[in-house]
Order: sequence, then C-alpha cells, then structure tokens
Amino acid sequence: MSNDREPTDDSAHELRVSKIRDGTVIDHVRGGQALNVLAILDIDGTRGEEVSVGMNVPSDRFARKDIVKVEGRELSQDEVDVLSLIAPDATINIVREYEVVGKHRVERPETVDGVLSCPNPGCITTGDEPVTSRFEVLEDGVRCVYCGTIVRENIASLIET
Repeated sequence: MSNDREPTDDSAHELRVSKIRDGTVIDHVRGGQALNVLAILDIDGTRGEEVSVGMNVPSDRFARKDIVKVEGRELSQDEVDVLSLIAPDATINIVREYEVVGKHRVERPETVDGVLSCPNPGCITTGDEPVTSRFEVLEDGVRCVYCGTIVRENIASLIET
C-alpha cells in the first residue's frame, strides 16, 4: 500500500541504519570515501561479511560524510594506519553487545610499512629483492622512502593484498 503523504516532522531526515552487535563503526569518513575504506579492509562482499555503508549522509562536521559498520571485526592497527591516509578525520568505534566500548580518532602515523605498493616500476620494492615497502606519510599523501615517488591520489589502489 502506497502512502503519498510527505512526513511532516524531522523523522524523515534521520539516518536509519541498524545497530551492530559486535564489531567496528568507522564514522566521519569524508563523503565518497566509503568504498575506499572497504578496499583497505579487503571487504568485497564475497566472504559474507555483514557491512552497512552510509554514503554522503548529512554531517555536522562536514557537509557530507560516509559511515561504515563492520559486524564481527575489530580493526588492526595497520588497517587503522592506512585508513588514516584516506580518512584523516575518521572516528573508530568498537562495539560489543550493542554498546560502544571504545572510541578514538584515527592518528596518522609517520610511516606505513608493508601495506602499500610503490607505483614506480623501477623502485627496489617492486623487483625481485625481498624489500618491504615503506612510505613516509605527508600532509597530503605519501612518499616512498626508497625511490621518492609521491602519491597524492588513489592511495587505496596501492594497498597490498
């Protein structure tokens, strides 16, 4: 049955996403970055993960924000470090039994090791040598400490799988 009436109160503007029992809520992600967050977490839906994503929802801090809720998983520090590169204002909420038991903002590390691939085909980390990648975190991107290549966009595409 269709209801053609417009709601008359502010309830029509509320974000309604179900709570998670146990897991992680990544809030205050800049609008349009949720799919990159999923790439960082290696979530593509093929392994049956329960994930809720809100994209470009209204925010008091930004004009628009994204929210990612992942059931049954708490993020590793490496995941949070890489996440901070594309979502420097994100808040990580740890949920257990439907209650937030921990909440913190991401902090950008000085370097990230072994989680990004250098896009420079001539870099020592992309050859046959067993050299682990290392990137210095800049204000607006990352720089390979071995070859100096700077990446400012599409950092999520460099994530080693």
